[in-house]
Amino acid sequence: MNHIPLAERFRPSSLDDYFGQEHLVGPNAVLRKAIESGNIPSMLFWGPPGVGKTTLAHIISQTLKRPFYTLSAINSGVKDVREVIDRVQGQGMFSRGAVLFIDEIHRFSKSQQDSLLGAVEKGIVTLIGATTENPSFEVISALLSRCQVYVMKHLERADLEKLVLKALATDADLMKKQIRVEEFEALLRMSGGDARKLLNVLELVVSQLGEGEAITNERVAEIVQQNPAMYDKSGEMHYDIISAFIKSIRGSDPQAAVYYLARMVEGGEDPKFIARRMLILASEDIGLANANALLMADATFRAVENIGWPESRIILSQCAIYLATSPKSNSAYMAIDAAIAEVRNSGDLSIPMHIRNAPTKLMKDLGYGEEYKYAHSYEGNFVYQQFMPESLAGAKFYQPGNNAKEVQVREWLKERWGSGY
Repeated sequence: MNHIPLAERFRPSSLDDYFGQEHLVGPNAVLRKAIESGNIPSMLFWGPPGVGKTTLAHIISQTLKRPFYTLSAINSGVKDVREVIDRVQGQGMFSRGAVLFIDEIHRFSKSQQDSLLGAVEKGIVTLIGATTENPSFEVISALLSRCQVYVMKHLERADLEKLVLKALATDADLMKKQIRVEEFEALLRMSGGDARKLLNVLELVVSQLGEGEAITNERVAEIVQQNPAMYDKSGEMHYDIISAFIKSIRGSDPQAAVYYLARMVEGGEDPKFIARRMLILASEDIGLANANALLMADATFRAVENIGWPESRIILSQCAIYLATSPKSNSAYMAIDAAIAEVRNSGDLSIPMHIRNAPTKLMKDLGYGEEYKYAHSYEGNFVYQQFMPESLAGAKFYQPGNNAKEVQVREWLKERWGSGY
């Protein structure tokens, strides 16, 4: 018989057993009232991983005794949506208000979200979507306007501790070992506030402990470090892997970059999060050494936004390899930080009069814009003049990097501005 994970065995089936989100499902809360009345709108649950979005959708369906269909936006498309809608209509379930739950709905492309509109508007299905991303940006306005958005909060420490204690006291498999908890900190840290992850870590730890042994921070760290298979999208592993991915690209190692990309893909990481980080890297670590890197990363982000899984993995891989094999320069990054440091140090220095704007006669009479030299009126579209505040004359914030493109830039600047580059 296949082993059922603790997180699934322990999934609550009623609102009374549900942990957290008291503002939504506590006594007299707005969503609880709607569920108990039997009249629920299509809705979107927005909140971090592991706070009970999927569980609450199942509870709603069971409480209302409605047909329940579930799709994951990671591996479902327009065809799957249409099949569910056709099945509901074909089985005469229109009046019974079948529930269609779509996990990670923010990963649906615009066309995929469009395919839901008609069924939601006509009431063929009641949509419940779960998302970790702001629906204002990730869900098309036509669909968003037809749904009630419920914001779900991080679980409180007290809720997570109660969850652990209840699992140890009531789960048949865990009860056999008579495990007690002496310290919670490591369990909670490893879970990153994700209840599902917390139960999975708890089950792993208990499986490695002897009968009657205690859960301590030291034992949890030791056991989890020996079993690093679970990718945590919200906790420490999430940041470790994205860090390794970025550093591999910065270090010009496409092999490692693709490996860590695969780790994130398999772990269910949001593809737009990966694309967003590559977009930043394209400017921070490649910059002017290869200006096309930013264009490639921007095109990747837009493509991922429109296409979704699983095809996006190919686009992400292409971009990661391109960035890893590009020449590197952090000159733009260093330039803006140096300039910001100067602004914070010297404050609002006076702007030279000749480059100030002069939209009125009074300002012209005061000398605003006087003696400004229009660059395009001179040979080579350049003429020497001072643009910096007087006290910063000669300051150099941008220093061209040591790569083929910026070597050319350095020579170009020397010809115009003289030494200093």
